[in-house]
Amino acid sequence: MPKKIAPLTDVQCRTVKPANKDLSLFDGNGLFLLIKANGSKLWRFKYTRPNGKAGMLSFGEYPVTGLADARKKRDAARELLATGTDPSDQRKQDKIGNQEKFANTFEIIAREWHKTKRARWSDDHADRILDSLEKDVFAEMGKLPVTEISAPIILRVIKKIEKRGAVETAARVLQRISAVIRYAIQTGRAFNNPAADLVGVVSAVKVEHRPAMPRSELPEFFRRLEAEPLHIQNKLAMHLLAYTFVRPGELRGARWEEFDLERAEWRIPAERMKMRNEHIVPLSRQSLALLEQLRPLTGRFSLLFPAQTDANKPISENTLGYALGRMGYKGIHCPHGFRALASTILNEENFDPDVIERQLAHAPRDKIRAAYHRAQYLDERRTMMQWWADYLDTLKKNPCPRL
Repeated sequence: MPKKIAPLTDVQCRTVKPANKDLSLFDGNGLFLLIKANGSKLWRFKYTRPNGKAGMLSFGEYPVTGLADARKKRDAARELLATGTDPSDQRKQDKIGNQEKFANTFEIIAREWHKTKRARWSDDHADRILDSLEKDVFAEMGKLPVTEISAPIILRVIKKIEKRGAVETAARVLQRISAVIRYAIQTGRAFNNPAADLVGVVSAVKVEHRPAMPRSELPEFFRRLEAEPLHIQNKLAMHLLAYTFVRPGELRGARWEEFDLERAEWRIPAERMKMRNEHIVPLSRQSLALLEQLRPLTGRFSLLFPAQTDANKPISENTLGYALGRMGYKGIHCPHGFRALASTILNEENFDPDVIERQLAHAPRDKIRAAYHRAQYLDERRTMMQWWADYLDTLKKNPCPRL
């Protein structure tokens, strides 16, 4: 019969003196206090591993770890052993898990995400994105493991920005937080995106918008467009409108003389622009292919899309709108809606908002921007327009309409 061990008392642990060699005071069930010759007192737990071999765990140093805490750790280890789990192996796994968790804080992942996306952005835009994260996000949640970030934590960050009246900044920061967490999911370091649950939480400035289909509707839209029995030039016009997202009136009045196919540019003269400034539309490979299909049909005329009854007049402003209605998009999408749709998606994909606004030919917000020349951000716009056309093509079964 094994000798019964009397449990230790805190007085014994506190008053025991070191000797010339190591001493052990046993508490029972494998727990003992090891008193080293140098005076240190260390908790140890001796046990038998599930494979039958001897095992040993350290529970810290007395008095930092008191008797009661040491017993709790021993009992927890014995519970693991009862399930067939080696507590030493579990400790190693927990250590690895903690290292991974704190190596994957929001700030670390955000900086990594920023680095992977930087090539797509202008230097100014990249700096603005990182600056907004550093000023408005990292102090609040940068040190948190990305898996511990919740919707209320993000909401607190966003409402703090919104409270100072920076509503647009709040919306953009929310998009960026969502993009960072989405990147964490894609790289296997998170499982859900709480920022996605906060869509619409930012107070919106009331603006009257023309109807635009949601992003998810695009594949069905192109399927319906392919099936719709439109006149080929009208079908080509719809595709070109989607690729370039110019204003419908700018498309209807397009003239062949405005296109420089060698430079892959469409220069819309100032008199045809809403803001009365010449506007450059970089042409994607897909847009150039559409023009190649259109030239045999209307290349002998001045207008790309002349009316069937009078080649000197453009197609009616209702032509494409009626076509969308027949396709089932009345009240859901209109020709002008391609602009809102493109703006939404390109912003979601973290293209520079200034580049997007410039391509939309929106009015500059201040006199300094108004003084910039008409080709501002042209290289970035070429890259963005090609990305946009490639993106649309991924949603189509037939990349270009056939004659």
